[in-house]
Amino acid sequence: MNYIGSKQKLASFLKDKITNVAGADLSQKVFCDIFAGTGIVGRTFKPYVKKVISNDLEEYSFVLNKNYIGNHAEIKNKEDFIAELNSLKLCESGFVYQNYCMGSGSERQYFSDENGKKIDTMRIKIREWRDENKIDENLYYFLLASLLESADKVANTASVYGAYLKHVKKSAQKELLLAPAHFELHGNAHEVFNCDSNKLIKKIEGDILYLDPPYNQRQYGANYHLLNTIALYDDFVPKGKTGLREYNRSDYSKKNEVHASFEELIKNANFQYIFLSYNNEGLMSEEDVKNIMSKYGRYDLQTKEYQRFKSRPELKFSTSEGLNPESYKTENRNHTADRTYEYLHILEKR
Repeated sequence: MNYIGSKQKLASFLKDKITNVAGADLSQKVFCDIFAGTGIVGRTFKPYVKKVISNDLEEYSFVLNKNYIGNHAEIKNKEDFIAELNSLKLCESGFVYQNYCMGSGSERQYFSDENGKKIDTMRIKIREWRDENKIDENLYYFLLASLLESADKVANTASVYGAYLKHVKKSAQKELLLAPAHFELHGNAHEVFNCDSNKLIKKIEGDILYLDPPYNQRQYGANYHLLNTIALYDDFVPKGKTGLREYNRSDYSKKNEVHASFEELIKNANFQYIFLSYNNEGLMSEEDVKNIMSKYGRYDLQTKEYQRFKSRPELKFSTSEGLNPESYKTENRNHTADRTYEYLHILEKR
């Protein structure tokens, strides 16, 4: 997925730096990715550690990590279920088509009409299989993660779902084909949570804690609201021109809350090594982070330059649900800098 804040390009850098500090042999260590997103960092460490603890408050992230991190043993006949889902007769009145496709009269264009119907058809069948106990939890999350990623590939957006494009772009015109979300096999079991990080941190412990919180006022629940809707497939009334659902507003995206929330997390963390990925454009300055982390042990800092995330033009915006089109364009498209800096703050806790 083309995901804001994805650590795909930084995964090898993070692995090198973390192993340099925590040791090359991680086989008996518990690694926690507590703001997991799409789970890239947890996936990177999964083959090397005793256990991964993965967490994120967003439902789409929970689904992806239940598959990529939680699933660790082979699932029999999973490809047969993928094939069956791809061959189903299309549903004509599902939630996604009715609310997020132009042909239904919704005036929203997140997906082509056919792809909206396909998403509904597959999502309904996956739920039906689960409710009838035809699939277990492992297969359920594998299929649902496969649907989320496959739907995202044909979404008519500029990478995020805060707005949709005025015209259907080429990739969104392609027929949705459900592709399997293959996960890495591993001998050990792992844990995946869907919790507030500051509450979860009081209930878990381990060796390495990796932090990748939101660093600015961008709300992931708004930018990926439609993936949450596919994951939950619940009944609600979409709001405004862009069809938003109610979403989580992180304290890490609030200027007046972030410092206190971050220090509370560090204070309560029962982990020897803590690594924080943070952007040089974040709400907390480099000095802010250093001052907080240094209170709790030995502090260090590593820096990495990389290419910034960019989305595409031709967005249709609505201010009715609290999105600011000008700031959105500036943040995601018209930024003059092509490159930015990732800070890796390191704490060996006392």
